[in-house]
Amino acid sequence: MTRHTTSLPPGYFDERYAADPDPWNFETSPYERDKYDATLAALPRPRYAACLEIGCSIGVLTAALAPRCDTLTGLDVAEAALDQARARCRDLPAVRLMRAQVPGEWPEGTFDLILLSEVVYYLDAGDVARLAARVRGSLRPGGDVVLVHWTGETHYPLTGDEAADLFIRESRETLAVDRQVRAQAYRLDVLRARGARHGGMIRRPLDPFRYE
Repeated sequence: MTRHTTSLPPGYFDERYAADPDPWNFETSPYERDKYDATLAALPRPRYAACLEIGCSIGVLTAALAPRCDTLTGLDVAEAALDQARARCRDLPAVRLMRAQVPGEWPEGTFDLILLSEVVYYLDAGDVARLAARVRGSLRPGGDVVLVHWTGETHYPLTGDEAADLFIRESRETLAVDRQVRAQAYRLDVLRARGARHGGMIRRPLDPFRYE
């Protein structure tokens, strides 16, 4: 399998959605269902004031996350995916969906949760560094960042492990690993601002990795 060497362009995703409205089987895959459940269970707080979901696709995880957010901004590069997400989330007033190609395009505002699920490995190393800077600049004090990535073989610029490890390295001065979980086919990393407190107690990183 030949790996891409640069960040995947919008046309890559437009072609995937033109060929199949759900090219990664977000609606029907047991892997996706279990991963979404694990993602929601790993969130350090029961509710967030402002969430940013990068790479929301057709909105399956968006709809599940929305009840835990006062506001939820979902970004995706593919308009066909956003059309489906808008239909799925039409009765969820907290959800705002926008077309954006990160890291070059970024929404205004700050967030106490930034979720990057199956998205960082679409970028090359330089764009991952720029993405990490964007995240650091828009994360509220004490905020949480959650990364989730497939760990199997891909043709993307980075593997899931490479993408997560690089993002963590690029953020290490301001974000600390709070929790890491490796399941059979994916890894989940929860980061938060260094020295952040939950319930008056300083949260300390757990030993990576805990297996599930």
